[in-house]
Formats: sequence, structure tokens, C-alpha cells
Amino acid sequence: MHLNDLFISEHISIKDAIKKLDDTAKKILLVTTNDDTLLGIVTDGDVRRWILKNGEMSENVSLIMNKEPKFIYEKDITHAKEILKEKMIEAIPVLNRDKQVIDIVFWNDKFNRKLNYFEKLENPVVIMAGGKGTRLEPYTKILPKPLIPIGDTPIVERIINRFNEYGCSNYYMTVNYKKSMIKAHFNDIARSYSVGYIEEDNPLGTAGSLYLLKDKLKDTFFVSNCDILIEGNYSDMMKYHKENNNKITLISSLKHYTIPYGVIEIDDVTSGARKMVEKPEYDYLVNTGMYILEPDCLKDIPENSFYHITELINQYIENGEKIGVYPVSENAWLDMGQFTEMENMLEKLGVK
Repeated sequence: MHLNDLFISEHISIKDAIKKLDDTAKKILLVTTNDDTLLGIVTDGDVRRWILKNGEMSENVSLIMNKEPKFIYEKDITHAKEILKEKMIEAIPVLNRDKQVIDIVFWNDKFNRKLNYFEKLENPVVIMAGGKGTRLEPYTKILPKPLIPIGDTPIVERIINRFNEYGCSNYYMTVNYKKSMIKAHFNDIARSYSVGYIEEDNPLGTAGSLYLLKDKLKDTFFVSNCDILIEGNYSDMMKYHKENNNKITLISSLKHYTIPYGVIEIDDVTSGARKMVEKPEYDYLVNTGMYILEPDCLKDIPENSFYHITELINQYIENGEKIGVYPVSENAWLDMGQFTEMENMLEKLGVK
């Protein structure tokens, strides 16, 4: 990737900036003039804040860019590492005396670890691994869904590895279907983390099985479906959850849909056509299947009942509890739940 790949004009749309962030996968774009003079920067955090304001994706990127970004001059480039650590930022532009961008220094280039806002993210992680995975038959007639390989690594191990990068080492899996195979797999592999099992005698839904952990989980914890991968900074998600005093935080994904037809709007009075919109486009925030929960949520889950986490969330919303939303980009959410999505996951991860 060339440095110029990160340059954008202040006149492009936020939607186009999001696509550029996805394409470059560097979490930062540099807003520059035609002669590479730095005007501002746009990060995935800037996009996230705009989404949470219900901002229009068609608006100009200048509305969300940081017009006073952190930067260093070429003569100070030897201090880049300490500045990145002091400011806890993913990247910092390098400018010449005319404030033209000549380089950019990334956290990943200077530190052999992920940017972590905590000394170590030690929160427990619950992985929902009890389902039959009927959408992935016939594979799941033989293997439980968590053990279906993505490349040469089972999906559940890929999930755990991503949390490990931020320090998590305490995992629980809700198991039911082919549970002995899941246990046997983790008994046979070398690992530096602990795995406990919550065994459902009967399917209890995405929240019902969490009740069985009420005496084990005392700290804020993550919950993840066993068929998704989220590309994001998990420590930033936890930081957002804590700073906003959320009861639950939903990790959501921005999804863009184009209706491939002309859509007709009907007039309420005449029942005739009011307007026709050709191939309209819509943006939605959708649930990825990853959450952060406070441990006192467990007491609000009914005992030994089939109960989905969406029911708990809706109950809290009705009661006025604080439910947060942490958006990630469309390409940051990989779903293995169906064959077409599994093929997409393989392609994005670059595995065969």
C-alpha cells in the first residue's frame, strides 16, 4: 500500500470515506489538499461517533474530520513511538516544514501487540456454542458448528485468538449439540487459556444458558456467537462500555442495502402512486451477535427457560436501562452462519 492510498479530499462523502477505510484497513485517512498539505484526519472512531448521531452517510467528510490532528515533523520522527504510546493512538502523520504529509507511523509498526486501552483486558468471554448449525448442513451433521474449520483453524479458535490478543484468557462455552467433540478438541490442543463449559440439558436460547453462569461471572463480560468474527479493538469496545455506564453494549455493523428495482410509494389518500424511487439505497445498524454485559444482568434472566438475549435487551430498553451501541464497519463483521457468508469469510481472511 502506498501512502497516497490514505489521502482523501475534504469533499468526498462520509459513505465513500467508510469504503476507503475498509479498503485500506488502516483505521485512518488523511484529508489533504492537492499538494498533500494536511487538513485533518478521519478515523474509524470519527465515523462511529457520526453513526451514533444518526448522521447522513451522504454528507461531506469534512463534517467528521479532526481538524486539529496530532502530527509530528520529520525532524522528530525518532520520537514517534513514545508519542503513539503517550497519546494512545493508532497512527500519527509525519509532515515536512510546509505541513505536507511525507509519511505516517503506525502503532503496529512500533509495538508487537495490539493497541490496548487497559494494561490487560482480563474480562471473561462467553461463547454461545450450543446450537445445531442447521444452516450449515451437511457439515454440521458431522461436526459441531464451532469446530468447522476456516482454513486450518476452527472458527471458535479464531474467535478466542482475537480476544487473546487483548489479554483475555478466561472463556466459557455454552454447549449442547455434539458437546463431547468440542470438549475433546480443547482437551487435545496446547493452549494458554482456560475453557469452562455450561452444559444445557435442553436448548435455552442465547440468554437462557447465561443464567447458569450467575455464580461464576462477577466482572463485566463479553458474549459472542460461535460463528462470527469481529475485526475491531476489543479494548476500545470495553472502554466505550465502561465510560458510558451501559448495562449492555451491542456490537453492531453498518449494513448498506440497494434495492435493485424501482420502488413505488403509495399515496395514503388516493391509493395511487405518489412517487417512484429508482434503486433506493438504505443504511442500517444490525446486530452482529457480540455483546458486552454487566454481571448483574444475569439475575434478570429467567431460570431454566428458553430466553433470547434480544428479549433481555428489549426488556431493559422498556425499563429505561442504558443500552449502548458500538458500530463497526460492514467489512469488520464476518459471519459464517450460511454457506455464502462462510465463503465470504474465507475470502476476506485470505484462507482456502
